[in-house]
Amino acid sequence: MGSMIRGMRSFFSDPSSQSVLAVAAVVIGIGTVFYRLVEGLRWLDSLYFSVITLTTVGYGDFSPATDAGKVFTMIYVVIGIGIFVTVVTEIGSHLVEARKSKAADTGST
Repeated sequence: MGSMIRGMRSFFSDPSSQSVLAVAAVVIGIGTVFYRLVEGLRWLDSLYFSVITLTTVGYGDFSPATDAGKVFTMIYVVIGIGIFVTVVTEIGSHLVEARKSKAADTGST
């Protein structure tokens, strides 16, 4: 548990990770605003749909109803999934490094 907390702390303090997280937040924000304005979803539903779409979970409870929404979603998924994968990869990298660091510290004492 300690290495996980250390890894997350490392992730949030790393400038590169912060940049990736900021880009992800902007992409989710763009999707949220788009779905609110074009599809007419409530703000929470728009945010929910943006996150569910980018994580590829896709429960199917919402889907774009307009042609503009469908075209946007196709582009949004292609761009957004790459960004989401980058965030998850960055987090995983920091967690692995924290675990390696803990193992090295434990083995050297």
